[in-house]
Amino acid sequence: MLVSCTTIGLAHRLGGEDAAIRLLASVGFDAYDMGFCGMTDEGHWMHRDDWREEILRLRRVADEAGIVCNQAHAPFDGPYEKIRDWVIRSMEAAALLGARIIVVHPRQHLTYAENVERLREINREYYTSLLPYCEQFGIAIATENMWHWNSFGKHIIDSTCSRAPEFCEYIDMIDSPYLVGCLDIGHTSLVGVKLGDFIRTMGKARLRALHVHDNDYQQDSHTLPYLLNIDFSEMTRALREIGYEGDMTFEAHSFFTRFPDALLPAAARLMCEVGKYLVKECTKS
Repeated sequence: MLVSCTTIGLAHRLGGEDAAIRLLASVGFDAYDMGFCGMTDEGHWMHRDDWREEILRLRRVADEAGIVCNQAHAPFDGPYEKIRDWVIRSMEAAALLGARIIVVHPRQHLTYAENVERLREINREYYTSLLPYCEQFGIAIATENMWHWNSFGKHIIDSTCSRAPEFCEYIDMIDSPYLVGCLDIGHTSLVGVKLGDFIRTMGKARLRALHVHDNDYQQDSHTLPYLLNIDFSEMTRALREIGYEGDMTFEAHSFFTRFPDALLPAAARLMCEVGKYLVKECTKS
């Protein structure tokens, strides 16, 4: 089980993905999760004509640093036509980096409670349309459990795949080895579901990736485990029970926000140590 960290946040702080990759390698991470979420900005470097050359350069940077790309995160939010094209480009880029999985959010642009069936059909069509590119590029896509703000923007409510039965249904209805599940640990607590039960319901076959971070059950804090309220012993126990074979990938970029640049290596090193501890807890007999 590899210990991995997203480049989201760090790349912006350090002036580029190459610096983020080198930092993560230098403090002991086995892998990095390449964040393409910034592609929603049309000035992003992935919209340049030479984006493939830049991706291959980053692959060389990682190879020289001794770190691999285990997964990636596709862009989300925006007009369907643009997002889909950007997702396909990010799938190719992730595959060139060596990633086995890229997280692609389900569509959740409609009010969930009033459009459960409609969203299911939209996402069936959406994910099915991406499968030929999975085969072409040799990469799986992972759907993710989501949440939404209520109409007043004052508290968090259910959205697409917030509950384990629907999450499993989305994966099963596509019925392809190219569609798997990425469980966002923080999102489960935001909608009040039991983390261990969610993991056990998904099971080993569906659950292939994680977004690991902590929160206070009220805000999507994306911070380091053990700082707030999530019970990570529940997570490791359930992952151990199902025989989870994916990686321990942090999406805890907000943890770095308040540290000055000089302390980013120390902060990243602590995150890596927490990841190694979680892996030991998942794999102990």
